[in-house]
Amino acid sequence: MKITNNLQKILNQTPSSVYLIFAVLIFASSNSLTRKIVEIGKYNLIDGRNPISLCNVLFIGNICAFGLMILIFHKHWTLHNLKALTRKDWISLTVMGILSGAIAPALIFTALGQTNVTNIVLIGRIEPIFTLVLSVWLLQSQVNSWTILGSLASFAGAVTTAFLTNSPQKMTMWGFQLGTGEILVAIAAVIVSISTVVNKLQLRSIPLGIITIYRNVLGTLIFFILANFLYGAKHFADVLSPFLWQWMLIYAAIIVVTGQLCWLMGLKKATSTELNLASLFNPIIAIFMAYLILGEVPTSAQYWGGSLLLIGVVLSFIGNLYQSRTNQKLSKPILREAMEMNIGFRGI
Repeated sequence: MKITNNLQKILNQTPSSVYLIFAVLIFASSNSLTRKIVEIGKYNLIDGRNPISLCNVLFIGNICAFGLMILIFHKHWTLHNLKALTRKDWISLTVMGILSGAIAPALIFTALGQTNVTNIVLIGRIEPIFTLVLSVWLLQSQVNSWTILGSLASFAGAVTTAFLTNSPQKMTMWGFQLGTGEILVAIAAVIVSISTVVNKLQLRSIPLGIITIYRNVLGTLIFFILANFLYGAKHFADVLSPFLWQWMLIYAAIIVVTGQLCWLMGLKKATSTELNLASLFNPIIAIFMAYLILGEVPTSAQYWGGSLLLIGVVLSFIGNLYQSRTNQKLSKPILREAMEMNIGFRGI
């Protein structure tokens, strides 16, 4: 009991920035770790199949995430909260669940099999500019010029990377020849930005636990149905493989459980500036992790895109610092948005 109390005391006294640093490191590593685990599966085939396929990782990862969400948010699922939801709320929840819980993750995982992690990180930075535009248009959000310039610089970095990348698999988009993986990431980023704004616009009164768990369950179900329809019933033949679950438990323990708990612990006392920093520096750390874990050496296209991204990070940080000084109080809505802020794939 004394050891438990001492541990709890240490956890409570640890600065929020420490938890956020660990959370960002874990989340920034998620795509690279996913790719690494899939590569391990390629050397341990079962009847010619990779038991740790990207679809299996996403499917089992969502199940592991569901277990964590139940522990954290089960108190939100009360009869009173459920009765308060209108038909419009359920429609919005369902649309958002399909978009951000099934389609966007499926596109990102498909892209992981067709392009490198660094490209996914860089091109995924088109999401903030779309979210910014939609927020100003639909939510009448107030943004300063620094934030706008930062988002535009990040967007330019994403576009530069997409157009300069030489990909063997190409598709035509808006009359241009672009890599298939890069296009899939771009579509996923747009979907995430739309679902984020829809959430802020229509679902402000709904408890976060209901949104998160419903999105997880619906997204997992829709993804499972779509995968079976597109690839056949045998696509998940190895979903019960002990080898798969052995690695997925490690995956869940690191990315889903430890990452999420560090993030939640960090939110308790973090300032808006600390939260914005966590979001801004995530892509840069993710690129470094891709090099460290996968040995991905940046190409010239990625150097150009990454340089613009770095400029965008600096400008956005100045904008966020300016905004935080004009809004000294960290209100509850800001904390809610921080829970859902996009800082990379997190296994959910």
